[in-house]
Amino acid sequence: MTERVLITGGAGFIGTHTAVALAAAGAEVRVLDNLDPQVHGDEAGFPATLREVAECVAGDVRDPEAVDRALAGVDRVLHAAALTGVGQSMYDLRSYTDVNVTGTANLLERVLRTRPDLRRLVLSSSRAVYGEGTFSCPACGDVHPAPRDRADLERGDFAVRCPTCGGPVHPVGSPEDRPLRPVSVYGWTKRCQEDQCIAAADTFGLPVTVLRYFNVYGSGQSLVNPYTGIVSSFTTRLLDDRPITIYEQGVPVRDFVHVSDVVRGNVAALGTDLAPGTVVNVGTGVGATITEVAEALAQALGREPTIEVGAQFRVGDIHSCVAATDRLAATLGIEANVTLAAGLAEFAGWAAGREYVDLSDQAVKELEAFGLFDRGRTG
Repeated sequence: MTERVLITGGAGFIGTHTAVALAAAGAEVRVLDNLDPQVHGDEAGFPATLREVAECVAGDVRDPEAVDRALAGVDRVLHAAALTGVGQSMYDLRSYTDVNVTGTANLLERVLRTRPDLRRLVLSSSRAVYGEGTFSCPACGDVHPAPRDRADLERGDFAVRCPTCGGPVHPVGSPEDRPLRPVSVYGWTKRCQEDQCIAAADTFGLPVTVLRYFNVYGSGQSLVNPYTGIVSSFTTRLLDDRPITIYEQGVPVRDFVHVSDVVRGNVAALGTDLAPGTVVNVGTGVGATITEVAEALAQALGREPTIEVGAQFRVGDIHSCVAATDRLAATLGIEANVTLAAGLAEFAGWAAGREYVDLSDQAVKELEAFGLFDRGRTG
């Protein structure tokens, strides 16, 4: 790839890894990032690894002039700029809507006005648009349950049941064409981003590809942002020899995909001529419980964990979601090839020598202040 590629949010950990990969493939890379202190720290600048491979532009995706400067001469765009915390999104509605929805609207408008011949726009979306994942019922087949009732969660009943017969179900891969029922503000803003981009594809023929990332982890993930994901959050607890608290009895299931596999998906999507509006999951298709992840991470870090499994829960969380990956292989020729054990070992080796701040208790207090965290049954 010898073209010029813009990555919005390019100083984030996915953006940085993608910039390095694109530069290695021969692309001329530019990144636009506002260096949000929650992600990068109070005095952070563009990291040296990024400055070595990309032109770094400080600016906000909501600023038309900044976006115009970043778009000048660009052939392809990876739009990864977004606020990403599920829990925080539930009470910081204005910020998440402004950055994610208004920022995407501004980018699309500036593309249509200044770069209408753009060769490809790839949106970094999220599995959060699905809400609860797809489940299989022995009697009814694949089903898409509604969000769980809070009264059930308060009783310690965290199970998902068939919406048709009420029977037990188990998680299976969520295909891209299933209904979208986000349960968090973050998920809703990502669905809005998708709707905006697909509308631009339908109306103007803008060559848009939407990638729905599942639970991304890996080296470079923020160790100061308590909303960045459980792998980073658990890591700071383990490095401080503090107990890890597992919510919902440790049974929720997620699809953890290593950042290197996500980068391969990004690079392939930027260079592949897919029909405008094509949506592709980026995940492994393999689910792991939160307890399994905590135990595997502790082993990778060489720590003896104290794991407290309880009935706590956060409003806006789902029970389970796993990717269906057939389309990823068919359209982009990608199969996730990093196992959870290997990926956590890579992350642990990187994190062990890094500065970190454990702000998980602060995050819980903020959620409690808005009635979004419940400590569960006590007896």
